[in-house]
Amino acid sequence: MVAEAILSKDANANTLDVAAPAAVVAGTHPVFQSPDGRAGVAAKSMATASGDPLALQTAGQFTVLKTASVVILDGAPLWWDRSANTATPLKAAAGADFYLGTAVGDAASADTTVVADLNVKPVYTLDLLNGPSLDTVTGDATVLSKPGAIELTMIATSEVEKCDVLSIHSIPVTIPFIIEGRMAIWSVGSAAAVDMNVGIASATHATDAGAIAESLFVHFNDALDIFLESDDGTTEVAETDSTIDAVDDTYFDFAFDCRDLTDIQIYINGVLMLGGTTFALDAATGPLKLLAHMEKTTGTATGVLRVAQLTARTPDVT
Repeated sequence: MVAEAILSKDANANTLDVAAPAAVVAGTHPVFQSPDGRAGVAAKSMATASGDPLALQTAGQFTVLKTASVVILDGAPLWWDRSANTATPLKAAAGADFYLGTAVGDAASADTTVVADLNVKPVYTLDLLNGPSLDTVTGDATVLSKPGAIELTMIATSEVEKCDVLSIHSIPVTIPFIIEGRMAIWSVGSAAAVDMNVGIASATHATDAGAIAESLFVHFNDALDIFLESDDGTTEVAETDSTIDAVDDTYFDFAFDCRDLTDIQIYINGVLMLGGTTFALDAATGPLKLLAHMEKTTGTATGVLRVAQLTARTPDVT
């Protein structure tokens, strides 16, 4: 009888045997993308010639070089930049070549390394694109689900228009959390008519996201200037210019570090924004939901907002 299956490698080995795509210098342990798309680290310290057999380790925690001048939050997804040979938390960046794993611990802007849990992916408590949500439109505004993104659109009709997507599930404000997002402005209006807000809030609003009782938003006001704002029902930080502008038709990454609700840190493309401003949600009663919201009260201004990621992680430990 011929065996239907013969064990060729133990399931716990976590290695792949491949041909080295380039010469490997002894002791360098380079990172490669394996044939199945996973990240792999050259497991042995010996020198290997191009084309020779090479064992790639596909699991484990590795200290790797990180992209300079960006902050990486504990548990954040990381991608490998082939040209720089560094790990980056920025999927929107041109150097995010393939998925590497999740960050183990925080890495400050000045740090040169980060620990990556190879090929592990984050588990999100809330996920606007992949979890249950409700969308609401007023007037001729639309919400469309495009490949890899949600698109909110205002058209040139002079009328009250609003469109939003709100997660059905929520998180309490009694636990620490981290919000991660990726968004792009595909069209921006004029005359201060169209407002766009993406972040987390206690509810949506029929006409004005600024009237929501509790919220933390990335905000646009008919221009590419990125504003930030928070309101916990007691203390409000009105929309404040981050001094960073979005690029039309180009995604950017952002993160809200809400592990300390009395002093929330906001990052755009891995860089801390408005470090001297205290964004807070400690007086909020919650619960809070993920929200993408766009509105105008009148005028023919248009707007197109795309959200490719809006997620929440709720770590009990650090």
